[in-house]
Amino acid sequence: MKTSSDVAQMTRLILKAGKDARREIQPMAEAALTQAVQWPLTCTVGPGLEGAIACESKVGYVNGSQGWLIYRGYDIFDLAAHSTFEEVSYLLMHGELPTPSQLASHEDQLRQARRLPKTLAMMQRFDVTDMHPMALLRLGTNVMRQEFTWSDKSQGRPDGTAIASDEDSIAMETRPQGFDRPVYEFPRKPLRRPGAVDIGLHHAACQDSSYHLIAGVASIAAAINRMRRGLKPVEPDDKLSHAANLLYMMKGRRPTAAAAKAMDVALILHADHGMNASTFAALVVASTLSDMYFAVGAGIGALSGPLHGGANEQVIHMLREIGSPQNVAPWLKSTLDAKRKIMGFGHRVYKAYDPRARVLAPLVAFLADGRPRCGKLLATAARLEKMVLGSVGKEKNLFPNVDFYSGLLYRCLAIEPDMFTPLFAVSRVAGWSARILEYLQSNRIFRPRAIYSGPLDRQYTPRP
Repeated sequence: MKTSSDVAQMTRLILKAGKDARREIQPMAEAALTQAVQWPLTCTVGPGLEGAIACESKVGYVNGSQGWLIYRGYDIFDLAAHSTFEEVSYLLMHGELPTPSQLASHEDQLRQARRLPKTLAMMQRFDVTDMHPMALLRLGTNVMRQEFTWSDKSQGRPDGTAIASDEDSIAMETRPQGFDRPVYEFPRKPLRRPGAVDIGLHHAACQDSSYHLIAGVASIAAAINRMRRGLKPVEPDDKLSHAANLLYMMKGRRPTAAAAKAMDVALILHADHGMNASTFAALVVASTLSDMYFAVGAGIGALSGPLHGGANEQVIHMLREIGSPQNVAPWLKSTLDAKRKIMGFGHRVYKAYDPRARVLAPLVAFLADGRPRCGKLLATAARLEKMVLGSVGKEKNLFPNVDFYSGLLYRCLAIEPDMFTPLFAVSRVAGWSARILEYLQSNRIFRPRAIYSGPLDRQYTPRP
């Protein structure tokens, strides 16, 4: 049983990981990607909008060539070592670290927003055993929307008087020039139903919804974990932190200080990561002036795809398939010969060691101590990492990414693989919300074009 004194040791492990990373690579910002944008911008775009610059952001920065990740200017190693998810979510949303009173208020807002009586009661009416946890999570956000907003009532709809327009009815044949102010906005209305109980959140519609989603998606994920196993949801404990509450509501018992710290770190590391697919999906929906619930639901939908979320689950399956450290060498040879993918290695952005993996690796080793099954998985993973880096890894930039170790950390916390991606979403709601709130300040509806490569001169013959 690990005790509160172990938290200090975990903090030291994270700081050492950061020190080792900085010794290998001195972080330097990419000049072209870390300055104010002068629109219109010229860039090289590949399939899937690869390389395209969609917007300007101050929320987070990823330097893939150097393995550097920052939130609002703060290095991820320092935040993982010293901060909390509550503080980091405030930082992402508001741009500055909170004062003690601001943090206390923020924690209270999240604490009050964790309770979702109507949402959970409605979800328990479904046969959850046949639904994927991510489908349930997205369903939960829609039910939350019905419980906490009046957007679908006639009073909650825009009145149709746009200040400026960017609809498909307006030609988009010219290159967008950018604007200094929103180009499509409606007069704002309160998001809550008239007469709804005031639970102390900010009255601004988007922030109000964001706080509810950051807290509520965690409660929904925990309830899903229990309902799929035939158990009743657990009410949150107001004396526990966000991370500790998440584990408590999933398991029905208070976690150790070390377990709560590990979950807190995992939530911090996954909170934001540039313009990834789910963040872009959330922004696209938000840019239409939909609402935060639909936008976050879009992010969850994108995250549910196997090319985005779920890789850490596949890592666990891969390690179980390998079986033991002794089997790594023949398994790796057959995998490389067959040109199969090694799960948890390589990244679309990182061409260096993922800083999030650097943080998680020593924490997994710490948590696995005294847990034979986790220890065996970790020993297999460590052997695989060593052999990959010693063969093709450095040549092909195949370094461990966050998924290689996050699943192992969750297994050390006795969390089943089917809940790995929902936990990813629980954390990423903070980043989605922060980027949506930022983008809406100078909103422009997303409207890229496609190059038509089909025929142009076919003749239609009427049917006789």
